[in-house]
Amino acid sequence: MSSALPLRARALGFSAGGVAVLRGVELAIGAGPPTLIIGPNGAGKSVLLRLLHGLLAPESGGVEWAAPPRAAMVFQRPVMLRRSVRANALYPLGLAGVARAERAGRVEQALALVGLSALAERPARKLSGGEQQRLALARAAALRPEILFLDEPCASLDPTATRQVEQIIQAISGQGCKIVMTTHDLGQARRLAGDVVFLHQGRVLEQAPAETFFATPATMEAQAFLRGELLW
Repeated sequence: MSSALPLRARALGFSAGGVAVLRGVELAIGAGPPTLIIGPNGAGKSVLLRLLHGLLAPESGGVEWAAPPRAAMVFQRPVMLRRSVRANALYPLGLAGVARAERAGRVEQALALVGLSALAERPARKLSGGEQQRLALARAAALRPEILFLDEPCASLDPTATRQVEQIIQAISGQGCKIVMTTHDLGQARRLAGDVVFLHQGRVLEQAPAETFFATPATMEAQAFLRGELLW
């Protein structure tokens, strides 16, 4: 169990260009299976993830950890450095201060985890979109984070690549890393979530175990969202 968890958001607020994106968000995330953040486009999912990770500073409220976390984040469109797959995975380990003697072993394990060992010397920018996302997951996994934030990591991928990425996410979760992930794909949320956070118009309307949320959503907005209706 991660010593950094639970993670709590208290009265979290954020605005952009004078428009409120998140308002009074209250949230608690504990150890265990993945937490999936879902909601309509524009609900504030990506902004919430960045606030939780510390990439953005809140306008009001705050984010509290039980202890300083080892955290990493993977974006929808990861940036690939102009170097090999292996070198891409090695680079953040140096920035994180991982001992030089440990780096190669960590990278080999991470590339094996995502199925890219055979492509270790290939230029990262020549990988397919799915392979690049798997490399991004390998870079994060090599850091051995306690919590991994994933911002719609499958949004641009075809079904085969999506299935591969989901399997990697499940494997990382199975190693004890807490996954906190946004998605617009309800099928994916059903497959991966241990619990669900439903966000609408910058507010958390529900947080519940996945089985409970999908079977008996408590709010009219969540019920409509699960029926595929447009929310405004």
